[in-house]
Amino acid sequence: MARPLGINAVMAAAVETTYGQTPAAGFFKLPFVSHGLGEEQPLLEDDQLGFGREGLDPTYDVITNDGDITVPVDLRAIGFWLRQTFGAPVTAGPVAGKYTHTFSSGAPLVPSTSIEFGNPDMPIYSAHYGAVVNQLKIAMARSGMLNAALSMIAQGETNPAAVSAAGVLTALQGPRFAQATGSIEIDDVVAASIVSADIGYSNNLDKVEVIRADGRIGGVDPGVARASGTINTRFTDRALYDKARGKVPVKLKFGWAMDGGYSLIFTLPRVFLPKPKRTITGPKGIMAAFNWQASGAVAAQLTVALTNDVASYV
Repeated sequence: MARPLGINAVMAAAVETTYGQTPAAGFFKLPFVSHGLGEEQPLLEDDQLGFGREGLDPTYDVITNDGDITVPVDLRAIGFWLRQTFGAPVTAGPVAGKYTHTFSSGAPLVPSTSIEFGNPDMPIYSAHYGAVVNQLKIAMARSGMLNAALSMIAQGETNPAAVSAAGVLTALQGPRFAQATGSIEIDDVVAASIVSADIGYSNNLDKVEVIRADGRIGGVDPGVARASGTINTRFTDRALYDKARGKVPVKLKFGWAMDGGYSLIFTLPRVFLPKPKRTITGPKGIMAAFNWQASGAVAAQLTVALTNDVASYV
């Protein structure tokens, strides 16, 4: 029997019609960088007295299945995860063979996913069902690989099997967007002094922790949607600092592009910047960090436009 290797691992995912029920078909083969999903069931130390100092058997506690999946921000597969984070998009096109999928924050329901991870080397396969995206985070930098971290809450995991239950897979993968092509706009003006940044979106899921025989949760309820993040800048002028001091909301836009007119753009029309410190830690340039928060008081606090060659994510 061969040792299972990460390089040969396969991830297949499908949209669930009913929460916690794995569909029989419709699975996509998707790329991933790492994953931390898996059922855990801790032990409770026995508290009985009367049988001496040697402890009695422990008791099993409830089952949890929370963890992160790191996926590449690419041309096609990232659309699947955006759909599972925000709900189905509004799609326009085709225009010159390209479609634009627009995802918006604050959907009343967050879709659930069945995600199967398999290692054909052993072989061993198991599916995580009722998996819902709690948080999405993308970090921007000058260079490096562009990835998205998805914090998931799943209901359960199937028993390991030697054969995949995902059936025929549809591959959904494309070229990756590059950190080097990223840009940030503040009030529709390209910002030149930002060193690093990150974009975060949370569905603020609340676990439905009911009493049931299998020890699993009954589901998840979405809470208040929150878009937030950080911007780390070199102090070159007072423009952004003055906006923060003036308590005036700004428009932020984070985006990446590639040849052929393809792009991924996050737009936040109403963002509040806190007043930052101007710390000096040495002889080099002075830095300032803005931990921003978006507001949905006027319109959707976050929209994501993905332009690619995929006709539909519904």
